[in-house]
Amino acid sequence: MKQAQVIFQEGDLSWTMIARDPAKHGYVIDTNEYVITYGGESILTDPGGSEIFPAVFSAICTVIDPLSIKSLFASHQDPDIISSLGLWLDFNPSLRCYTSRLWTSFIPHFGGDDETLIGIPDEGMPISLGEHRLDAIPAHFLHSSGNMQLYDGTAKILFSGDVGAALLPDDANEVFVKDFDRHIDYARGFHQRWMGSTEAKLDWCQRVSSMNIDMLCPQHGAIYQGADVMRFINWFAELPVGLMTFRK
Repeated sequence: MKQAQVIFQEGDLSWTMIARDPAKHGYVIDTNEYVITYGGESILTDPGGSEIFPAVFSAICTVIDPLSIKSLFASHQDPDIISSLGLWLDFNPSLRCYTSRLWTSFIPHFGGDDETLIGIPDEGMPISLGEHRLDAIPAHFLHSSGNMQLYDGTAKILFSGDVGAALLPDDANEVFVKDFDRHIDYARGFHQRWMGSTEAKLDWCQRVSSMNIDMLCPQHGAIYQGADVMRFINWFAELPVGLMTFRK
């Protein structure tokens, strides 16, 4: 089963990771979810697919009242990101879901309607968690044409979605990257195939390298922390991606 682990706590603000599930079915990609809580109100990032909803919900219940979750954040439209939306709405019909404006008429195929979905403009926007500010920042074409990430300037944490993702073997269950050189081998193929635009990649690297980030938290794999954040950004900037990987 999935386990909940607090990765940041300061005053009323906390970030909890719902970590990978060693007992999941092998045909389902493993995912991380993150619950951000401030003053008794929470937002859940990329809540996952319908198949893993029970495991995610159970893990969340060990750390917070799930009714404290007032909104969801979907980095893009993939089923491993947000196909559980209908189940979340069955639990709490008043939930709202922030996502790129491109997906506000696609994601309702999983559940919800035009009141549920809050479209984020291409340039991003601030998102309020009670009196705490988060920022949706653009990462378009990495890998989705409408792709968003979530930044917490107080915690200095960037939820990066698929950027930074690594498809780890079953015996690699660490929450934080311990050996960057070993870890990055599990990220290489994923980024070369799924990140389709060199221009978009370099735009993202330039944007986030100027931000104050202590933890880069992807939706798959382990968390980059401290110096490994900039190591990843520099590695990604140099990596051939998309069509570049098919050219002879």
